[in-house]
Amino acid sequence: MLVVMKKDAKEAHITNLLTHVQTFHCRGHLSQRRINTVIGVVGEKASIEQSCLESLEGVERVEALSGPFKLSSRAFKQEDTEFSIDGARIGGKQIILMAGPCAVESRAQLLQAALAVKKAGAVALRGGAFKPRTSPYSFQGLGEEGLRILAEARDVAGLAIVTEVVAPEQVPLVMQYADVLQVGARNMQNYALLNAVGDSHKPVLLKRGLSSTIEEFLNAAEYILSRNNPRVILCERGIRTFETSTRNTLDINAIPVLKSLSHLPVVVDPSHGTGKREYVAAVSRAAIAAGADGLIVEVHPDPDHALSDGAQSLRPEEFMRLVKELRPVAEAVGRTL
Repeated sequence: MLVVMKKDAKEAHITNLLTHVQTFHCRGHLSQRRINTVIGVVGEKASIEQSCLESLEGVERVEALSGPFKLSSRAFKQEDTEFSIDGARIGGKQIILMAGPCAVESRAQLLQAALAVKKAGAVALRGGAFKPRTSPYSFQGLGEEGLRILAEARDVAGLAIVTEVVAPEQVPLVMQYADVLQVGARNMQNYALLNAVGDSHKPVLLKRGLSSTIEEFLNAAEYILSRNNPRVILCERGIRTFETSTRNTLDINAIPVLKSLSHLPVVVDPSHGTGKREYVAAVSRAAIAAGADGLIVEVHPDPDHALSDGAQSLRPEEFMRLVKELRPVAEAVGRTL
Protein backbone atom coordinates (compact mmCIF):
# COMPACT_ATOMS: atom_id res chain seq x y z
CA MET A 1 0.00 0.00 0.00
CA LEU A 2 0.98 3.65 -0.39
CA VAL A 3 1.09 5.98 2.60
CA VAL A 4 0.85 9.67 1.70
CA MET A 5 2.24 11.89 4.44
CA LYS A 6 0.94 15.36 5.22
CA LYS A 7 2.83 18.35 3.85
CA ASP A 8 3.87 19.34 7.38
CA ALA A 9 4.77 15.81 8.52
CA LYS A 10 7.90 15.78 10.65
CA GLU A 11 10.86 13.43 10.40
CA ALA A 12 9.75 11.80 13.64
CA HIS A 13 6.36 10.97 12.09
CA ILE A 14 8.05 9.25 9.16
CA THR A 15 10.42 7.34 11.43
CA ASN A 16 7.53 6.21 13.60
CA LEU A 17 5.61 4.90 10.59
CA LEU A 18 8.64 3.00 9.26
CA THR A 19 9.17 1.41 12.67
CA HIS A 20 5.49 0.52 12.86
CA VAL A 21 5.39 -1.33 9.53
CA GLN A 22 8.51 -3.31 10.47
CA THR A 23 6.60 -4.88 13.37
CA PHE A 24 4.33 -6.45 10.73
CA HIS A 25 7.36 -7.87 8.86
CA CYS A 26 6.90 -5.33 6.07
CA ARG A 27 9.26 -2.71 4.66
CA GLY A 28 8.69 0.97 4.00
CA HIS A 29 10.32 2.68 1.00
CA LEU A 30 10.48 6.48 0.86
CA SER A 31 9.71 8.55 -2.21
CA GLN A 32 10.08 12.33 -2.01
CA ARG A 33 7.52 14.17 -4.11
CA ARG A 34 7.61 17.89 -4.75
CA ILE A 35 5.15 18.74 -2.00
CA ASN A 36 5.19 15.75 0.35
CA THR A 37 6.62 12.32 1.16
CA VAL A 38 5.04 9.01 0.23
CA ILE A 39 5.99 5.62 1.64
CA GLY A 40 5.46 2.37 -0.20
CA VAL A 41 4.73 -0.45 2.24
CA VAL A 42 5.60 -3.86 0.81
CA GLY A 43 5.99 -7.35 2.18
CA GLU A 44 4.69 -10.86 1.87
CA LYS A 45 0.90 -10.52 2.06
CA ALA A 46 1.04 -7.24 3.97
CA SER A 47 -1.22 -7.77 6.98
CA ILE A 48 -1.46 -4.15 8.17
CA GLU A 49 -4.95 -2.74 8.32
CA GLN A 50 -5.32 0.47 6.31
CA SER A 51 -7.09 2.17 9.22
CA CYS A 52 -4.15 1.31 11.49
CA LEU A 53 -1.78 3.34 9.32
CA GLU A 54 -4.27 6.16 8.74
CA SER A 55 -4.44 6.71 12.51
CA LEU A 56 -0.72 7.44 12.81
CA GLU A 57 0.35 11.05 13.29
CA GLY A 58 1.47 12.82 10.14
CA VAL A 59 -0.41 10.51 7.76
CA GLU A 60 -2.74 12.17 5.26
CA ARG A 61 -4.16 9.07 3.56
CA VAL A 62 -3.43 5.45 2.64
CA GLU A 63 -3.98 4.06 -0.86
CA ALA A 64 -3.77 0.56 -2.29
CA LEU A 65 -0.79 -0.12 -4.56
CA SER A 66 -2.35 -2.28 -7.24
CA GLY A 67 -0.50 -4.22 -9.89
CA PRO A 68 2.26 -6.83 -9.70
CA PHE A 69 5.11 -4.33 -9.36
CA LYS A 70 5.01 -1.64 -6.70
CA LEU A 71 8.18 0.37 -6.15
CA SER A 72 8.98 0.72 -9.85
CA SER A 73 5.51 2.00 -10.69
CA ARG A 74 4.31 5.51 -11.46
CA ALA A 75 1.77 5.09 -8.67
CA PHE A 76 4.61 4.96 -6.16
CA LYS A 77 6.64 7.75 -7.73
CA GLN A 78 5.18 10.14 -10.29
CA GLU A 79 8.37 12.03 -11.14
CA ASP A 80 11.12 10.46 -13.26
CA THR A 81 13.94 9.01 -11.21
CA GLU A 82 17.25 10.80 -11.74
CA PHE A 83 20.60 9.92 -10.23
CA SER A 84 24.29 10.44 -10.81
CA ILE A 85 26.73 8.01 -12.37
CA ASP A 86 30.13 9.38 -11.41
CA GLY A 87 28.96 12.94 -12.06
CA ALA A 88 26.78 12.31 -15.13
CA ARG A 89 23.04 12.37 -14.44
CA ILE A 90 20.67 9.87 -15.99
CA GLY A 91 16.90 10.18 -16.18
CA GLY A 92 16.71 13.91 -16.80
CA LYS A 93 16.79 16.07 -19.90
CA GLN A 94 20.27 14.94 -20.93
CA ILE A 95 20.65 11.67 -22.83
CA ILE A 96 23.75 9.76 -21.78
CA LEU A 97 25.97 7.52 -23.88
CA MET A 98 27.73 4.42 -22.58
CA ALA A 99 30.09 2.74 -25.03
CA GLY A 100 32.98 0.33 -25.32
CA PRO A 101 33.84 -3.22 -26.37
CA CYS A 102 31.78 -6.28 -25.52
CA ALA A 103 34.73 -7.74 -23.63
CA VAL A 104 37.99 -6.52 -22.14
CA GLU A 105 40.59 -8.32 -24.26
CA SER A 106 43.78 -6.46 -23.43
CA ARG A 107 45.05 -3.25 -21.87
CA ALA A 108 45.91 -1.72 -25.24
CA GLN A 109 42.51 -2.58 -26.73
CA LEU A 110 40.51 -1.15 -23.83
CA LEU A 111 42.54 2.07 -23.43
CA GLN A 112 42.21 2.76 -27.15
CA ALA A 113 38.46 2.20 -26.99
CA ALA A 114 38.08 4.29 -23.83
CA LEU A 115 39.86 7.31 -25.26
CA ALA A 116 37.89 7.05 -28.51
CA VAL A 117 34.44 6.90 -26.91
CA LYS A 118 35.35 9.66 -24.46
CA LYS A 119 36.36 11.91 -27.36
CA ALA A 120 33.04 11.19 -29.09
CA GLY A 121 30.99 12.16 -26.05
CA ALA A 122 30.40 9.02 -23.97
CA VAL A 123 30.19 9.41 -20.18
CA ALA A 124 30.66 5.74 -19.30
CA LEU A 125 32.80 2.89 -20.57
CA ARG A 126 31.21 -0.54 -20.98
CA GLY A 127 33.28 -3.69 -21.10
CA GLY A 128 32.90 -7.21 -19.79
CA ALA A 129 35.47 -8.81 -17.50
CA PHE A 130 33.18 -11.80 -16.88
CA LYS A 131 31.33 -13.04 -19.96
CA PRO A 132 28.43 -15.52 -19.74
CA ARG A 133 28.54 -17.08 -23.22
CA THR A 134 26.20 -19.48 -24.96
CA SER A 135 29.08 -21.86 -25.66
CA PRO A 136 31.51 -22.93 -22.92
CA TYR A 137 34.27 -22.78 -25.53
CA SER A 138 33.78 -19.08 -26.28
CA PHE A 139 35.93 -16.39 -24.67
CA GLN A 140 34.78 -16.06 -21.04
CA GLY A 141 36.59 -12.85 -20.14
CA LEU A 142 39.75 -11.96 -18.23
CA GLY A 143 38.12 -11.94 -14.79
CA GLU A 144 39.72 -9.74 -12.14
CA GLU A 145 42.54 -8.80 -14.50
CA GLY A 146 39.87 -7.34 -16.77
CA LEU A 147 38.46 -5.37 -13.85
CA ARG A 148 41.89 -3.93 -13.11
CA ILE A 149 42.23 -2.84 -16.74
CA LEU A 150 38.79 -1.22 -16.57
CA ALA A 151 39.84 0.70 -13.46
CA GLU A 152 42.97 1.95 -15.23
CA ALA A 153 40.89 3.02 -18.25
CA ARG A 154 38.59 4.97 -15.94
CA ASP A 155 41.54 6.87 -14.53
CA VAL A 156 43.05 7.53 -17.96
CA ALA A 157 39.89 8.53 -19.82
CA GLY A 158 37.77 9.91 -16.99
CA LEU A 159 34.83 7.61 -17.62
CA ALA A 160 32.49 5.74 -15.30
CA ILE A 161 32.69 1.94 -15.59
CA VAL A 162 29.73 -0.29 -16.48
CA THR A 163 30.52 -3.99 -16.28
CA GLU A 164 28.59 -7.21 -15.85
CA VAL A 165 28.40 -9.34 -12.75
CA VAL A 166 27.22 -12.88 -13.36
CA ALA A 167 26.96 -14.48 -9.91
CA PRO A 168 26.01 -13.30 -6.40
CA GLU A 169 29.39 -14.22 -4.98
CA GLN A 170 31.11 -11.93 -7.54
CA VAL A 171 29.29 -8.79 -6.39
CA PRO A 172 31.77 -7.78 -3.61
CA LEU A 173 34.68 -8.09 -6.06
CA VAL A 174 33.07 -6.30 -9.03
CA MET A 175 31.71 -3.43 -6.95
CA GLN A 176 35.28 -2.55 -5.93
CA TYR A 177 35.97 -1.59 -9.54
CA ALA A 178 32.63 -0.74 -11.18
CA ASP A 179 30.51 2.39 -10.99
CA VAL A 180 27.48 0.55 -12.42
CA LEU A 181 26.78 -3.16 -12.00
CA GLN A 182 25.23 -4.72 -15.09
CA VAL A 183 22.86 -7.67 -14.86
CA GLY A 184 22.75 -9.34 -18.25
CA ALA A 185 19.73 -10.62 -20.14
CA ARG A 186 20.43 -14.25 -19.21
CA ASN A 187 20.45 -13.31 -15.51
CA MET A 188 17.38 -11.07 -15.46
CA GLN A 189 15.53 -13.62 -13.32
CA ASN A 190 18.51 -14.78 -11.28
CA TYR A 191 16.85 -13.68 -8.04
CA ALA A 192 19.84 -14.32 -5.80
CA LEU A 193 21.91 -12.06 -8.05
CA LEU A 194 19.19 -9.38 -8.12
CA ASN A 195 19.11 -9.36 -4.31
CA ALA A 196 22.90 -9.17 -4.16
CA VAL A 197 23.22 -6.19 -6.52
CA GLY A 198 20.36 -4.56 -4.64
CA ASP A 199 22.24 -4.94 -1.37
CA SER A 200 25.36 -3.41 -2.97
CA HIS A 201 23.58 -0.03 -3.27
CA LYS A 202 25.54 0.58 -6.46
CA PRO A 203 23.67 1.77 -9.56
CA VAL A 204 22.40 -1.27 -11.49
CA LEU A 205 21.83 -1.59 -15.23
CA LEU A 206 19.25 -4.33 -15.66
CA LYS A 207 18.88 -5.86 -19.11
CA ARG A 208 15.59 -7.30 -20.29
CA GLY A 209 15.58 -11.07 -20.69
CA LEU A 210 15.63 -12.63 -24.15
CA SER A 211 11.98 -13.74 -23.97
CA SER A 212 10.69 -11.68 -21.05
CA THR A 213 7.50 -9.64 -20.92
CA ILE A 214 7.57 -6.08 -19.69
CA GLU A 215 5.76 -7.16 -16.54
CA GLU A 216 8.45 -9.77 -15.83
CA PHE A 217 11.11 -7.13 -16.56
CA LEU A 218 9.66 -4.67 -14.05
CA ASN A 219 9.21 -7.39 -11.45
CA ALA A 220 12.93 -8.19 -11.81
CA ALA A 221 13.66 -4.51 -11.13
CA GLU A 222 11.38 -4.78 -8.10
CA TYR A 223 13.80 -7.25 -6.49
CA ILE A 224 16.57 -4.65 -6.62
CA LEU A 225 14.36 -1.77 -5.48
CA SER A 226 12.99 -3.83 -2.59
CA ARG A 227 16.53 -4.02 -1.15
CA ASN A 228 16.44 -0.21 -0.72
CA ASN A 229 18.49 0.39 -3.86
CA PRO A 230 16.57 2.99 -5.93
CA ARG A 231 19.27 3.45 -8.60
CA VAL A 232 18.10 1.07 -11.29
CA ILE A 233 18.41 1.58 -15.06
CA LEU A 234 16.17 -0.49 -17.33
CA CYS A 235 17.83 -1.64 -20.56
CA GLU A 236 15.89 -2.77 -23.62
CA ARG A 237 18.29 -4.94 -25.66
CA GLY A 238 16.05 -6.82 -28.04
CA ILE A 239 13.93 -9.90 -27.58
CA ARG A 240 13.91 -13.28 -29.28
CA THR A 241 11.32 -13.62 -32.06
CA PHE A 242 10.89 -15.67 -35.23
CA GLU A 243 12.89 -13.07 -37.24
CA THR A 244 16.36 -14.18 -38.39
CA SER A 245 17.46 -11.09 -40.34
CA THR A 246 18.75 -9.57 -37.10
CA ARG A 247 20.24 -11.10 -33.97
CA ASN A 248 17.26 -9.99 -31.88
CA THR A 249 14.18 -7.84 -32.40
CA LEU A 250 14.63 -4.50 -30.66
CA ASP A 251 11.31 -3.64 -29.01
CA ILE A 252 10.95 0.09 -29.66
CA ASN A 253 7.43 -0.20 -28.18
CA ALA A 254 8.99 -1.05 -24.84
CA ILE A 255 10.46 2.43 -24.43
CA PRO A 256 7.21 4.42 -24.21
CA VAL A 257 5.48 1.55 -22.40
CA LEU A 258 8.18 1.43 -19.71
CA LYS A 259 8.21 5.21 -19.42
CA SER A 260 4.44 5.22 -18.87
CA LEU A 261 4.42 2.38 -16.33
CA SER A 262 7.62 3.18 -14.44
CA HIS A 263 9.61 6.15 -13.17
CA LEU A 264 12.94 4.39 -13.77
CA PRO A 265 15.32 5.58 -16.52
CA VAL A 266 15.36 3.52 -19.73
CA VAL A 267 18.38 2.95 -21.98
CA VAL A 268 18.63 0.98 -25.20
CA ASP A 269 21.31 -1.39 -26.45
CA PRO A 270 21.15 -1.14 -30.27
CA SER A 271 24.16 -3.43 -30.67
CA HIS A 272 22.56 -6.53 -29.16
CA GLY A 273 19.19 -5.37 -30.44
CA THR A 274 20.32 -5.77 -34.05
CA GLY A 275 23.49 -7.84 -33.99
CA LYS A 276 24.74 -6.04 -37.10
CA ARG A 277 26.72 -2.81 -37.03
CA GLU A 278 25.08 -1.49 -40.21
CA TYR A 279 21.74 -1.22 -38.38
CA VAL A 280 23.00 0.27 -35.11
CA ALA A 281 22.80 3.93 -36.17
CA ALA A 282 19.21 3.76 -37.45
CA VAL A 283 17.95 1.94 -34.38
CA SER A 284 19.82 4.36 -32.09
CA ARG A 285 18.07 7.32 -33.71
CA ALA A 286 14.72 5.57 -33.32
CA ALA A 287 15.40 4.86 -29.64
CA ILE A 288 16.15 8.50 -28.87
CA ALA A 289 13.06 9.63 -30.78
CA ALA A 290 10.96 7.14 -28.78
CA GLY A 291 12.11 8.61 -25.45
CA ALA A 292 15.14 6.60 -24.31
CA ASP A 293 17.27 8.22 -21.62
CA GLY A 294 20.50 6.78 -23.00
CA LEU A 295 22.25 4.27 -25.21
CA ILE A 296 24.79 1.55 -24.46
CA VAL A 297 26.72 0.87 -27.67
CA GLU A 298 29.47 -1.63 -28.45
CA VAL A 299 32.58 0.06 -29.88
CA HIS A 300 35.81 -1.79 -30.69
CA PRO A 301 39.03 -0.44 -32.23
CA ASP A 302 39.33 -3.55 -34.43
CA PRO A 303 35.95 -5.31 -34.55
CA ASP A 304 36.99 -7.74 -37.30
CA HIS A 305 39.36 -9.35 -34.79
CA ALA A 306 37.21 -8.97 -31.65
CA LEU A 307 36.97 -11.98 -29.35
CA SER A 308 33.22 -11.47 -28.99
CA ASP A 309 30.43 -9.60 -30.81
CA GLY A 310 32.65 -8.07 -33.47
CA ALA A 311 29.88 -8.07 -36.08
CA GLN A 312 27.75 -5.69 -34.02
CA SER A 313 30.54 -3.42 -32.77
CA LEU A 314 31.10 0.02 -34.28
CA ARG A 315 34.55 1.27 -35.14
CA PRO A 316 35.56 4.46 -33.27
CA GLU A 317 35.02 6.66 -36.33
CA GLU A 318 31.57 5.13 -36.84
CA PHE A 319 30.66 5.86 -33.24
CA MET A 320 31.85 9.45 -33.65
CA ARG A 321 29.61 9.81 -36.69
CA LEU A 322 26.67 8.27 -34.84
CA VAL A 323 26.95 10.78 -31.99
CA LYS A 324 26.80 13.65 -34.48
CA GLU A 325 23.69 12.13 -36.08
CA LEU A 326 21.99 11.77 -32.71
CA ARG A 327 22.28 15.40 -31.64
CA PRO A 328 19.53 16.81 -33.90
CA VAL A 329 17.25 13.89 -32.99
CA ALA A 330 17.70 14.65 -29.30
CA GLU A 331 17.03 18.35 -29.88
CA ALA A 332 13.88 17.51 -31.85
CA VAL A 333 12.38 15.77 -28.82
CA GLY A 334 13.49 18.46 -26.36
CA ARG A 335 16.55 16.65 -25.02
CA THR A 336 20.31 17.24 -25.08
CA LEU A 337 23.10 14.79 -25.76
